[in-house]
Amino acid sequence: MSLKHPVIIGCCLLFWCASCSDYLNEDLSSRITFDNEQFNTEAGLLAALVGTYKPMSHTWWSGYGNISVLGVLMGSDDLTTSKKSGKAWRMEFDWFRVDENNQALSYIWNGAYQSIRGANLIIANYSKTTGNPEIINQIAGEAYFLRAYNYFWIARLWGDAPLMLESHQYQEGDLIASCTPVAGIYAQIVEDLKMAGELMGHTKPQPGRVCKGTAKAILAEVYLHMAGWPLNDASCYALAAAKAREVIENEDLYGFGLMEDFGHLWPDSLSNFDGNKEEVFALNFWGGEWWNCNALYGLAARPAGKEGWGDFMAELTFFNDFPGGYRKEITFLTELEDGTPWQEFRHDPRPHYRKMVGPAPEWQNAISLPLERMAEVYLVFAEARVMATGNPKDPDALEAVNKIVRRGAGLPVNTPDPSVDWTEATQDDIVQEKAWEFAGEYCRWFDLVRLQMVEEVVARKDPDDLQPRGPIRYFMPYPASDAHLYPKI
Repeated sequence: MSLKHPVIIGCCLLFWCASCSDYLNEDLSSRITFDNEQFNTEAGLLAALVGTYKPMSHTWWSGYGNISVLGVLMGSDDLTTSKKSGKAWRMEFDWFRVDENNQALSYIWNGAYQSIRGANLIIANYSKTTGNPEIINQIAGEAYFLRAYNYFWIARLWGDAPLMLESHQYQEGDLIASCTPVAGIYAQIVEDLKMAGELMGHTKPQPGRVCKGTAKAILAEVYLHMAGWPLNDASCYALAAAKAREVIENEDLYGFGLMEDFGHLWPDSLSNFDGNKEEVFALNFWGGEWWNCNALYGLAARPAGKEGWGDFMAELTFFNDFPGGYRKEITFLTELEDGTPWQEFRHDPRPHYRKMVGPAPEWQNAISLPLERMAEVYLVFAEARVMATGNPKDPDALEAVNKIVRRGAGLPVNTPDPSVDWTEATQDDIVQEKAWEFAGEYCRWFDLVRLQMVEEVVARKDPDDLQPRGPIRYFMPYPASDAHLYPKI
């Protein structure tokens, strides 16, 4: 199918828009152009990298650090929102009746393409930079990674999309760019992640950045998705298993590892916000200004009223099916400090996500936001290994998933325990375990889509949860800011 799609002007014109003026003043990359001498120095290249990360974490403008992201994923069974009228734009995703004007779409779309454009600038120019080759290659590798990562979101949410690899040079035709089929998007993602892995060092230069192990971990996840819908390339299961195993076997080299205690994955005090070894990739925030805060944690996760905003919570069937024990206690907020149970929450009688409420009722915080945890690498390996070998009793796959099962039960991660350890595991079993482990995070919707399970879980909704009002669709509509310019989409 031939499609054309206009790409936002901000992706092609150096972000020149009046509404972005405050945002652009915060870093030097806004003044970088293709032929700017700034690229001649390590400092200039690093400034461009800062500008490439920034659209992913600009609180109320773009990126992944605000409620718009969870809103887009609310078609899954682990997330829902308040039934109050003020949350209607989020309810659209639970209703499967998403309008192209829904603001959440543009948050991700715009942020992704802005970050991609910044990555293109670095990729096109880093060869002219003089200085320490290791530092220059690390920055270039991060640019390849960020371009791939943002396209991974685009491919999973929209499928066919503009593949812009030279948006650092504005040409008149760029504003109406042809859509590349989703298979082509994935091919570019794989190529970029391989290049990122070659260029970057083994460990992160600092929290919030990425390294060789990060690129390999995301590549394993990409292969897993390529094995499912819409590409359905089963040969990718073996590739996913091999790449995930490589990360697991070298996790110490990369500075990664599973936290021993599930409850220690999220901060419970006003310190230690820079994450932990389980964060393969995480966004870090300053929190001192409105434009660089993790607004998903804190007020958004707390029940509406004096506690918070009630922006997202758990669906009832998902919560009721969730196995009891330590992980469930850490995952869900089921009563207020005064002892009020969730059934009596004044505005939204639903269990909320305790692991995201943060240590204080505020949104302007600097809590690290994990986008990929080491636990996901283990579960990607387990699922891909079982599918590649056809053996539900594969010992390596079982040990990988059992580490997560043990920790969820509050037991030592590396000590076999017959009271909880699995003796066989199907794909469905592992995907469900992943749902429990990553409840309310960024995994469930994408897993349901690649396995074409959305209809199945929607059919099990509790009657008191939001019900579909339209046909179930796996891809999102293109944002109206672009789509209305070319009505054939």
